[in-house]
Amino acid sequence: MTYIFDEKIRIGISACMYGAKVRYNSKGYEMMGYLKREKSNYVWTPVCPEVMSGMGVTRLPIRLTGGNGHDFWEGKVKVKNKIGRDVSLMMKKGAEACFETLERARVDAYIFMEGSPSCGVYRTTLRNKRLGHPPGVFGSLLLKKGLFLIPAQDLQSPVKWWDWRRRLSAFVWLKHRPMSNLNELYDTWHTLKFLSQEIDEKFARELGKKIADFKIEPPLNVLEDIRWQILNTLRKPSDVKKVKQWLWKNYTHLKKHEGIELESVCPPEIYRNMTNIVDEMITVEREVKSKDILFGTSPIIYSPRY
Repeated sequence: MTYIFDEKIRIGISACMYGAKVRYNSKGYEMMGYLKREKSNYVWTPVCPEVMSGMGVTRLPIRLTGGNGHDFWEGKVKVKNKIGRDVSLMMKKGAEACFETLERARVDAYIFMEGSPSCGVYRTTLRNKRLGHPPGVFGSLLLKKGLFLIPAQDLQSPVKWWDWRRRLSAFVWLKHRPMSNLNELYDTWHTLKFLSQEIDEKFARELGKKIADFKIEPPLNVLEDIRWQILNTLRKPSDVKKVKQWLWKNYTHLKKHEGIELESVCPPEIYRNMTNIVDEMITVEREVKSKDILFGTSPIIYSPRY
């Protein structure tokens, strides 16, 4: 059975990646252009914690001193600007104001500027290949609050964006799906287990065994903990090689069990450009949607109504 998620997904985004000229040097980047018409499939909420802090544009660049964003929220490190002024309180209020905005907008995901000491998640500097002290101040808050996080630079890659998009659809579907009994848990796991295996096979195998061992109805807190574990897995970074391999694996399963065979889908060892790979994936998605068949690579088809 194919699950269709047809409500528009709400996404927050670093304002400088939305095109607003709010970076410290009064620059911004129009990343939305890479999505073309697909941009209208989502509701966007741009925010900038550094602007909301009151530091303004232009401003001196900032940095975390002696730790990361998690340490900042524990009061262990400070944020200082280029001349050494402590702007920690301003940064704290700016990050909190932005997250309150995202909560009012009911966003489930956030597209962040990697390399920023405020919004960065896996890097807090753009100098060479250094990581800095990730995550940043706002990045730490986004991680703790459980939002689905997408690096803005991945919008430039058709395959990476497709990968994030299909997992985002599964993430939002699961986040808002009822899961109050064992039958709902079984159905949820049957739908998402192949995608979970692709992202973290060890985790998926262990969770699958745990679910199979349930003999009585688990308490609600156990069900919610399982929901969180799957959600957290869905938002982990992946890579193109893994995506190609599992596309072929799940497509082969479709051929064997459902009789679906498409000439355009190639084995992972066949070289083709990123656009061709995405075209293959979309072709399979359309085929399974038309036949109402579950496809493990894209278990939730996103098709907004308006």
